[in-house]
Amino acid sequence: MANRCSRLLLLLTGLLALIGSPLRAEVRSEAIEAPVVVGLMGAGARAEALGAFHAAETRYCAAARLGSAEGQFRLGRLYLARKQLGVAASAAMTVVAAAAQAGHGGAQSLLAKAGGQTADNLPPCLVASIDVLAIAQSGGADEVLSADPVAGVSPSRSAMVSLVRRLAPAFGIDPRLALAIARVESNFNPEAISPKNAMGLMQLIPATAARFAVRDPLDPEQNVRGGLAYLRWLVQTFDGDVLRVAAAYNAGEGNVMRHKGVPPFAETQEYVRRVLAYYGGDRHGSIAGEGVLDPVARRS
Repeated sequence: MANRCSRLLLLLTGLLALIGSPLRAEVRSEAIEAPVVVGLMGAGARAEALGAFHAAETRYCAAARLGSAEGQFRLGRLYLARKQLGVAASAAMTVVAAAAQAGHGGAQSLLAKAGGQTADNLPPCLVASIDVLAIAQSGGADEVLSADPVAGVSPSRSAMVSLVRRLAPAFGIDPRLALAIARVESNFNPEAISPKNAMGLMQLIPATAARFAVRDPLDPEQNVRGGLAYLRWLVQTFDGDVLRVAAAYNAGEGNVMRHKGVPPFAETQEYVRRVLAYYGGDRHGSIAGEGVLDPVARRS
């Protein structure tokens, strides 16, 4: 396997030279990805959440060809999960193995768990003649674009928008993510009550309201504070992965942990798609310090 991985890395490095990439050829860690690679992976993640798997493949592959271990990992993982893309599991595992050899922790874990047989051949997208940088700069129809989370909101609810924007930074939450959640949850209606008894701007169910010490879920400020506390906990729990954060906000963190990602529920998948479209990215920055912890976890 080591020899195969070495051959793969050499081939990927050769591909970098062929496409004339201005980036350095070595595989990078996720923390120092070039902006063009970060953009490709964000677009790939949004396409994957939408079910546009060929679009996701194109972008992850472009990131992989630009030397990204994260791109290689996501590409291999996508092939393993989506058989309809027509790439053998052994070829997918070869890409995962290359990312693992480059030090990618997720790839190393997947390789250890799967124990899959690698192959001598690479997935077609890694050897086809394509303009990688053109893909990175493209605005094609299959690209998932972000939308303004407050566009078209009634002027009567502008105070609710301002409330979310004002409180989010105190919890370490990107205001745009908080706005995206509020938009999808209630359309900024502080009096909204769902058939499942989720209440207010951030649609807190009674258990979540109690969990984060919200006494009156229909009080806008209490409701937003409770929702932001929950979002902070989810961002910390899922390492800033917005797909899992959004899925957990909708379906509960237990379902996300059980399914090791976005659960196969139509409602949740549509919810994640809408949140990603409004947020415009798939990663949230790290939150320093303890801040607002889950009161339930703190007592256990």
